[in-house]
Amino acid sequence: MARDDTGPQSDSATPLELLRTPPPKERADAARNRAAVLEAAGRLFAERGVEAVSMDQVAAEAGVGKGTLFRRFGDKAGLAAALLDARERVLQEAILHGPPPLGPGAGEEERLVAFTGAYLDYLLEHLALVRMSETASPGARYRIGAYRFWHRHIAVLAHGAPDPEYAAHAVLAALSAEHVAALLPQLGEERVREGSARLARSVLR
Repeated sequence: MARDDTGPQSDSATPLELLRTPPPKERADAARNRAAVLEAAGRLFAERGVEAVSMDQVAAEAGVGKGTLFRRFGDKAGLAAALLDARERVLQEAILHGPPPLGPGAGEEERLVAFTGAYLDYLLEHLALVRMSETASPGARYRIGAYRFWHRHIAVLAHGAPDPEYAAHAVLAALSAEHVAALLPQLGEERVREGSARLARSVLR
């Protein structure tokens, strides 16, 4: 599949370890500013809701200049993605090195069902932030580095399917923040979780 910055990408030849979200490398002062901004943003988003908080308010709360904030994160969607990085790395580590069934040591179906459950745990805890990061611009979800990690993980587990890469995109489509946010009021969390697990099983059969 040809690489494209506006849609789903294939990483079929890339080891999963290399697709994990790397921690940022930066100077000590930049790291301190980053930590202050993320702490302030997380606190304000939790208190007031993501939509109600402006970048100006985050800058003031963190004690940094507005220009510094925009240069470092670009916009509120970029800030949301940065806030999610640490939580994504925890889930990636559990997939790579954690205990089964999420980590190695269980069968493909058991691991895939465990992944959908763990991903929904992460998604529902940060739904507004994930939704913002995924819908900031056309194709934004597929440019997030973590998406390629999730996709590759599912494709490896679905290696026996007729088209593992398509199967992985199909499972992830059902786990998009926009989709889950639309279904929750109609179906409730339990049915969303059960449906996601059924879909995961179906791609392996």
